[in-house]
Amino acid sequence: MLKLEGFEFKEVERPGLLPTSATEPAAGAAADASTQAAAETASRTVEDGGTGPYKALMATDSTLGTHTIFRPKDLSAFGEKNKLPIIVWGNGACANSPWEHVNFLSEVASHGFLVVAIGPMPAEGQRGGAGGPTKSSLMTDAIIWALEQNRDEKSHYHRKLDITKIAASGMSCGGLQALEVAPDPRVTTAIICNSGILGNPGSGIRGMPNLPKDHLAKLRTPVLYILGGEKDIAYKNGMDDFRRINHVPVFAANLNVGHGGTYARPHGGDFAKVAAAWFQWQLKGDKDAARIFEGEACGASKTEGWKVEKKNIP
Repeated sequence: MLKLEGFEFKEVERPGLLPTSATEPAAGAAADASTQAAAETASRTVEDGGTGPYKALMATDSTLGTHTIFRPKDLSAFGEKNKLPIIVWGNGACANSPWEHVNFLSEVASHGFLVVAIGPMPAEGQRGGAGGPTKSSLMTDAIIWALEQNRDEKSHYHRKLDITKIAASGMSCGGLQALEVAPDPRVTTAIICNSGILGNPGSGIRGMPNLPKDHLAKLRTPVLYILGGEKDIAYKNGMDDFRRINHVPVFAANLNVGHGGTYARPHGGDFAKVAAAWFQWQLKGDKDAARIFEGEACGASKTEGWKVEKKNIP
C-alpha cells in the first residue's frame, strides 16, 4: 500500500481483474486477451505489477514499436464509466529506453493509467545501453497514437481512454522534453522530474532540448516538479523554473536523494507515491489525492523527508 500523510492508495477488489498471483488472463477477460495478442508482441510483469488496484504489465505494441506501454493487465475493467487517462514519458539522458524507470512507471500504471514511454521495451535485467538521443516529438507521437487507439474499433483500447486527460512527464532530459511538449493544447498537466530549464541553453548533454527560460511562459496547465534536493544536479534549474512560474498552478516537491531519484526502488519509491497522487488528482479528480497538495499543511509537507513549495494552489 502506498501511503502519504493523509492519503492512502488502497488495493480494492474489482470484478474481472486478474488475481495478483495470476499469469494468464481471467476468464472474463478472454475477449480482451485475444485482441491484445494481435497487437502486443511481447509483455511481462514488472515486480508484482504494482500496489494499485489494477495489476500492471509492460508491453511492446506492434502499432508503436518505438515506445513501451505500461498498462493494467485486464482492460475489461475500463470503458465508458471508467476510462484510462494517458501519460507520456521521456527518459533520463535522452535515452531510447525506459529501463531506469520501469518500477516507477509500472506502479503508476497500476493505479489506472495508460503510460506510453519513449523507447522499445527493455530486456529483462537491462542496465544501460539504451541508445539515443531521443527527441521530444516522440512524446507527441505517443499522444497521437493513444488518440488513434481510442478511435480504432479493432484496438483493445477502443473507447477505454480518457483523451481529455493527458499528462506530459519525464526525468532529467525527459523532463525537458515534457516541458517542450507541455504547451500542446491536448496536454492537461505535466510532471517534471529531476529537471529544469538550463540557465545557459545548449550547455546540456547531446540531444537535450535547447529551451530558453521564457519557454516557461508558454505553460498552460498545472505543473509538478519532483526534485532530489540540493544534491540533485537539476535542483537549481528546477527551483529557478518554480520561482519564474507565476501564471499556472505549480508545486515543487524535494526529497534529498540526489539526481537518481527513487525510480529503481521497489514500486518506484517515494517519487512514485507523489507522482501517482498528482496524476490521481489532476487526471481523475480524486479529492483525497488533492489533499497531498492542497491546504496550508498539505499531506506532502507532513510526509517525512519531503520539502515542498507551491503557487496558485490553495
